Amino acid sequence: MTPAPAPVVEMTGITVAFPGVLALDDVDLRLFPGEVHAIMGENGAGKSTLVKALTGAYQLERGEIRIDGVVRRLTTPVESAAAGIAPVYQDSHLVPNLSVAENVMLGNETRRRFGINWTATRRRAADMLGQLGLDDLDPRVRLSVLPPAIQQLVAIARAMVGAPRVLVLDEPTSSLEPDEVDRLFAVVRRLRDRGVAIVFISHFLEQVYAISDRMTVLRNGRREGEYLTKRLDRADLISKMIGKDIAGLQALGSQRQSHLHEPLGGEVYRAASLARRGQMEPIDLTLHRGEIVGLAGLRGSGRTELAYLMSGAERADSGALWIDGRRSTIATPRAGLRHRVAMSSENRRVEGVIEDLSVRDNIVLALQALRGWARPITREERDDLVDSYIEGLGIRPAAPDTPVRYLSGGAQQKVLLARWLATRPRVLILDEPTRGVDIAAKLDIQRRVAQLARDGVAVVFISSELEEVVRLSDRIVVLKDREKIGEITNGPGVTVDTIVELIAADHEPSE
Repeated sequence: MTPAPAPVVEMTGITVAFPGVLALDDVDLRLFPGEVHAIMGENGAGKSTLVKALTGAYQLERGEIRIDGVVRRLTTPVESAAAGIAPVYQDSHLVPNLSVAENVMLGNETRRRFGINWTATRRRAADMLGQLGLDDLDPRVRLSVLPPAIQQLVAIARAMVGAPRVLVLDEPTSSLEPDEVDRLFAVVRRLRDRGVAIVFISHFLEQVYAISDRMTVLRNGRREGEYLTKRLDRADLISKMIGKDIAGLQALGSQRQSHLHEPLGGEVYRAASLARRGQMEPIDLTLHRGEIVGLAGLRGSGRTELAYLMSGAERADSGALWIDGRRSTIATPRAGLRHRVAMSSENRRVEGVIEDLSVRDNIVLALQALRGWARPITREERDDLVDSYIEGLGIRPAAPDTPVRYLSGGAQQKVLLARWLATRPRVLILDEPTRGVDIAAKLDIQRRVAQLARDGVAVVFISSELEEVVRLSDRIVVLKDREKIGEITNGPGVTVDTIVELIAADHEPSE
């Protein structure tokens, strides 16, 4: 019988602390050569913190890291890279205006006496792409013209130039389509078969089960356990991640029925032929108090473009708008806030939270902007407001002074939700509010959205996960090619297939 291989990396007793937060508490992790190892857990469980401890980005309070059985101090990313560990993060930090070859070889160019030997450099880049099965990718092409999926593969090629022992993939598929995920996984399997130990972090359970051999589950900064993927079914995994049985998730399936109703509060927002040349075809849309209207469609269908027009993030160049029955104009986000129309962007890092500000400052930001700096929020009002949303939304850690950059993705999303709720919106537009968050946070956010409808807010809910749209919406507006192709009143007979069939059907082009 062949003995089991020794782990290439052993992390034992790993403890990491931030101001007022114990992010990791006595966590162990083993990585074996030729395996894909998934790190699972809800947002805030410590997944990214553990990875950043391995890659030298975070310092250890306690614990040790062994590489091939030898204790190593990895206090900087440079030391981690020298130990054979290469990370590829969700934001790949490539250089769009450089070519594929230049990105792959950045920092590893072949040099000669008077500078870089570009011919040899491009040859090495092409060789690396070939090793990953990316022979069809032209090394001379500028990176900016390539789709996100190919850019992700270029980032992996760049990481592999140094022949690392361990490759860390942190949410590599969050913005990819299914066929793009398949190609990425083909590269991952090729590297696994070459003996590379691969760390895989993802919130997509089906992808985890499709690609991983082993998994470590974290909960509240502690290790819950290590398992062979094929021996842990999905229900047990979810229970271990959230510390509860799966009943809560099953109950969510009937969430729609608990709040679904004919709108009783009257019309609060109506758009007639709202459009912007080159971005959105003319569209009619009415919202009523206390209902959730889902926007469904494939990427590029116009969901976000419509959200921008509705909230004033982009100015419509045609059409008319009524709010509470009065003809209105929303040309800027601030004008939208004055009409109590708020939008939470899908890109929470660029257009949402400000990571260097505290939880407190992020929550009050929109309300203070709405009032104007001549009417500052008093300290007492601010503290009462912030404390109520931290408690009401279950934001963890519950420390208002904590910089938002130290929060998990799910907690950041709740901070962003609190910011807009603080403005007391009549209409709240949520663009991908559960993207990139774990199952427990997703469940909590969906419950909060349903509660907002019960409280009389008109909610526009956008999600790439059609199951979410069907689960929560009272009505579903279906978009394709940046125009509205249908509207569905939700009910027991409506399924994801109902939406997919509508999108797939042929439609007459708009006049």
